[in-house]
Amino acid sequence: MSDADSLKVPFSRPSIGPEEEQAVLEVLRSGWLTTGKHALAFEKEFSEAVSRVPGTRDTRPVISLAVNSNTSGMLLAMEACGVTAGTAVITTPYTFVSTAACARHLGADVYFADLEPDTYSIDPDAVERILASEKGKKVKAVIPVHIAGTLCNMKRICAIADAYGVKVIEDAAHAYPSPTGMGYAGTIGDAGVFSFYVTKTLTTAEGGMVCTRDPELARRMTVMRMHGMDRTTWDRYTSPKASWEYDIIAPGYKFNLPDILAALGREQLKKADGFFERRVRIVRQYNEAFRNLDFIRLPPDGEGNAWHLYIIRIRPEKLTIDRERFAKELQRAGIGISVHFIPLFHFTYWQQLYPGFTAQAYPHAETQYQTSISIPLWPDMTDGMVSDVIAAVKAVGERFHA
Repeated sequence: MSDADSLKVPFSRPSIGPEEEQAVLEVLRSGWLTTGKHALAFEKEFSEAVSRVPGTRDTRPVISLAVNSNTSGMLLAMEACGVTAGTAVITTPYTFVSTAACARHLGADVYFADLEPDTYSIDPDAVERILASEKGKKVKAVIPVHIAGTLCNMKRICAIADAYGVKVIEDAAHAYPSPTGMGYAGTIGDAGVFSFYVTKTLTTAEGGMVCTRDPELARRMTVMRMHGMDRTTWDRYTSPKASWEYDIIAPGYKFNLPDILAALGREQLKKADGFFERRVRIVRQYNEAFRNLDFIRLPPDGEGNAWHLYIIRIRPEKLTIDRERFAKELQRAGIGISVHFIPLFHFTYWQQLYPGFTAQAYPHAETQYQTSISIPLWPDMTDGMVSDVIAAVKAVGERFHA
């Protein structure tokens, strides 16, 4: 039995039904398992979903490319935006490691900007200070990360990036669906990358999607996604032209999404709005239950919040225990939890790479890390499970109240 099976309420579980099972079975029986018609259809359907202008009947066309992970998509987007050896990107230390690691794979440096006070979003003022400095001349892209599905200040970030002539690549791993007045998260900057990992708001088990409105960026990422070939695998085996006739026009990667996973994603996409509505109902229950508790803060909220995660923030001055102990007490009560994220300045590689990259230099990121706990939020949670989580949070807080 796994740890997740022994919990009263697991931290996360994918919502998989007979529709997904049937779709995957049909692909298995078709004899075509790799990237093909289902991946192409998934790209088209996702593009249609994020091309809608919220609140209107209008569309702003988006090009979507299915990839085998958000990490792969981030690397493709950075490479297409000119990130290479001798250049740099700006992002937040409060993110999963791949956001910054992709730049290092391309030989680029990473400059870090702290969070805004009391949020999980990168501070536009800190971004502008870096761009205005001498080292800002190396920067090719700014990478805001929409933690938990709450959007960064994209209006200011895009304006700043435009003023300094740099690209904006949204790490939208947590941010589907996030409709705003500027469009959907992941379509606001020059490129955006979604994650379909097993814990995300829709899943292909592993996978992701890169979106852009720029045909030139799309062409470059299409070529680089599959070995730098000038033809896709599906075209090579379904076109009258011989499958072995192709050219290599760049030193590309192997980042394509196979049809087995794409078929799963297509069914998940059909259910995404329903998944979102259920998460919002759970969020409302949490907010109502926690609103008047003086030992925790509610999560930041804003326009287009996808509510991928519900992150409570403890108030240490109101408790006799720290975040670490609070989290362990929830686990002892049978509640699955996580922490999003450990800032990168806590990891050996980044400390060794950049001397001076410390918690003291990024106080807002460190404060959020030391006080944050992600609690269960997934569509198939029953009302009883939600009640169990609420009861556990209240019990721990009351037991260790200062």
